[in-house]
Amino acid sequence: MNGFEHTLSKQIELAYFVPLLAGHGGNTGGQTVGTILTALSSKTIHPKKDALRVISKEAMSGLTVGLLLGSVVAPTAHYVMGISAHVSTVLACTLPLLSTIAATLASSIPLMCVALGLDPTVISAPAMTTFVDVTGLLSYFLIANAVFRLYGLEL
Repeated sequence: MNGFEHTLSKQIELAYFVPLLAGHGGNTGGQTVGTILTALSSKTIHPKKDALRVISKEAMSGLTVGLLLGSVVAPTAHYVMGISAHVSTVLACTLPLLSTIAATLASSIPLMCVALGLDPTVISAPAMTTFVDVTGLLSYFLIANAVFRLYGLEL
């Protein structure tokens, strides 16, 4: 977040939603990892044969959840909490992307672990959390910079 300190200092409202985004990404990814590990242990899916199908289904599920959440959170933040339109727009754009990233990574990591001969139950959750937190915050601030430029705001 240090690289985006300037953005945060100009638009402090962005900081309000960092815990929401980190929590949502972790929850989405955690649920997906659990689902994939259960399917692998019960042999419902085959790591090599079903990988693309499973990852794409989970990504679409993440996108759907993100779109639903974004369509509720962004207007609520703006109309109920009084958050500016540009920050609400950032939320509406970030939540679907974050959910998709979380679900995609969380379904990919256990399958990659199996393919590499590693234990997915030990590696998947910590790796997913780290990657999702980093990519989620990076996406949030990059989207914020782009949206602020569209609104004509200086950063």
